[in-house]
Amino acid sequence: MIQVKPIQKVNPLDLTAERKYYAHAVATGTVDLERLAFLIANQSTVREADCYAVTLSLVHNMIDALEQGNIVKLDKLGSFQIGVNSTGVSTEKDLTANAIKKAHVNFRPDAGLRKMLKNLKFKVSS
Repeated sequence: MIQVKPIQKVNPLDLTAERKYYAHAVATGTVDLERLAFLIANQSTVREADCYAVTLSLVHNMIDALEQGNIVKLDKLGSFQIGVNSTGVSTEKDLTANAIKKAHVNFRPDAGLRKMLKNLKFKVSS
């Protein structure tokens, strides 16, 4: 069950409007690579150290692929791709790399993950 808490926010389009409450998901913990390696090792015949090494290698290779402009697709999980935010310019030829303000990673979940998102249960906490 996903815990959510009410957060009061201002409407950025109308700063004078009454503030409203919106649901905000609350994390209940963290699962890191070491924990995932431990869990995978206990669900298979592969040793924990091997699981950890393979997972670290996966991360390293994903970073390399993203730096080269590739989409990284992990079946059953989703796709990762670099996106950018830039300032606007008047003409196409005026656009240079200097217009890019920052880069980020876009994630698109695969079907199984999208299905999980549709079936989540929520509980409001105070």
